[in-house]
Amino acid sequence: MARPPEVQTSSTIFLILRRMRAPLIVLVVIFSVSVLGLTLVPGVDANGQPWRMSFFDALYFMSYTATTIGFGEIPHALTAAQRMWVTFSIYLSVIGWAYAIGSLLALVQDRGFRQALAGQRFGRRVARLREPFLLLAGYGQTGQIVGQALDADGRRFTVVDLAQDRVDTLDVESFRSDVPGLAGDARVTENLRHAGLAHRSCAGVLALTNDDAANLSVVMAAALLRPDLPVVARTVSPSIARRMRDFGTPAVVNPYDDFGDHLRVALRAPATYQLTDWLTSPPGSELPPRQEPPPRGPWVVLSTSRFGREVTADLRADGLQVGIVDVDDVAAEDGPDLGDELHTALAGAVGFVAAADDDQLNLSALQLARRRNPQLFVIARQNDPANAPLFRALSPDVLLVAAEVIAHEVLARLGSPTLWAFLRDVRGRDDAWAGRLLDRLTRCCGSRVPTTWQVDLTAVGAPALAGRLADARVPLEDLLRRPDDRSRPLDAVPLRVVRAGEQLLAPGLDRTVQLGDELLLAGRPGARRALDTTLRDAATASYVITGEQVPTTWLGRQLRRTTAGAVTSESKVNDA
Repeated sequence: MARPPEVQTSSTIFLILRRMRAPLIVLVVIFSVSVLGLTLVPGVDANGQPWRMSFFDALYFMSYTATTIGFGEIPHALTAAQRMWVTFSIYLSVIGWAYAIGSLLALVQDRGFRQALAGQRFGRRVARLREPFLLLAGYGQTGQIVGQALDADGRRFTVVDLAQDRVDTLDVESFRSDVPGLAGDARVTENLRHAGLAHRSCAGVLALTNDDAANLSVVMAAALLRPDLPVVARTVSPSIARRMRDFGTPAVVNPYDDFGDHLRVALRAPATYQLTDWLTSPPGSELPPRQEPPPRGPWVVLSTSRFGREVTADLRADGLQVGIVDVDDVAAEDGPDLGDELHTALAGAVGFVAAADDDQLNLSALQLARRRNPQLFVIARQNDPANAPLFRALSPDVLLVAAEVIAHEVLARLGSPTLWAFLRDVRGRDDAWAGRLLDRLTRCCGSRVPTTWQVDLTAVGAPALAGRLADARVPLEDLLRRPDDRSRPLDAVPLRVVRAGEQLLAPGLDRTVQLGDELLLAGRPGARRALDTTLRDAATASYVITGEQVPTTWLGRQLRRTTAGAVTSESKVNDA
């Protein structure tokens, strides 16, 4: 387990004492010599009789003299010899205090001491967490997007990142709740334990650093120390991904594969791409625009390193003819010269992908391509968020931000296994089906990304409906009604129903559900709270499903029984 705060406090105190040992010894020696000298130097009392200070008097005199408080010469006026010794002691103590204060200032500025204090403060903040939280290893571009989305969704998290400046941004960002951050190497297991890996409220681990080896270390530590925790890890190496999967079942995100998959979907099924991109965006995001697919024809990819080759392979797997402009092959002494090479490659092309690792190369290539053919369908890869205004100014048909692509998949996997399975299966449906579902969602929820959540129709997940669902099936149209006015539907759309391992995507409201079904819903946050009331309150469930008002108070139930008895008696009399 992580070291408790009292152990960290003791370590910090030990560090202070060790660094201040020499200054403290110097002060003690100066004070002791000064006190001893005052006891040895002779003086006279008020009657002119010889008198020497006791150790207590000398200690008292030096205490207020060396600390510059100054009460005067007591208990008797000092002789010249005593004043000379006191003068010597004063200058000696000034030197000692200057040395001690200088050492203290150096200690405060010492990196190790500041890290110790930060670690102590971080440990206390993590120890105070009582609600479930996620451990986020790596707070780069992807980590920041994920962190902001988690905070907007009301979920807590802690951060471990190697860069101190990234950790410092946690204190200035407008998060809803406190976010503990530690500047340290995620490959060090103690840092992960310190960040809450062993904390009972830790609900999962996200390994999102730019170092595949560091992400592997995080996966290994989580699998060995907390095998019960879900883990999402990022890597671009297939071998590292295989080694990660050797330790349990982590969700591995490969940005190279994701980029190519998003690219293929954007070209083949723009409505499907719009739907999946929207549902995995952070809360509050607007519906992205839908692009019409380009005509079939040859494509050109600006490639650097392995990433461009991965994109080229994905496009060719989709049946496209793809030419490659490798930046390394056209590199000049002062940088790549793309003009002639790109001009020749784009002849007759219908689409162009700027997939270089350098945003300046991508921007230059986009400008050249648009000049060459204004009708060209262009796709750009943005690496640095600081360059977003420049990419927007060039208006590519599709802009893929690498950090956002990874973050969207991470958020989808964090949402629920049902959501991730739904998004995976949506890509296998036709684009017209995705367009109809998207229209249905926007009519119900508006243009901002809806909340998605999973409902288990079990005795635990829906106690108020368990008995009813065990005896009969309930139409979704009846289940998804407002608990305050059942004539009005909830602002929610069913995305998926799973029953006994079989699934139905985007079921209609006439679809019935029964005990044991799993539902995936998308809607407004208020609809989620209203449905939760229906699932857990028997009176609300009765009203929503059947329209019958069930009394919730003892007096109401008694009056209901009395009225029912009177009606029954009257019926018997009429029958007689």
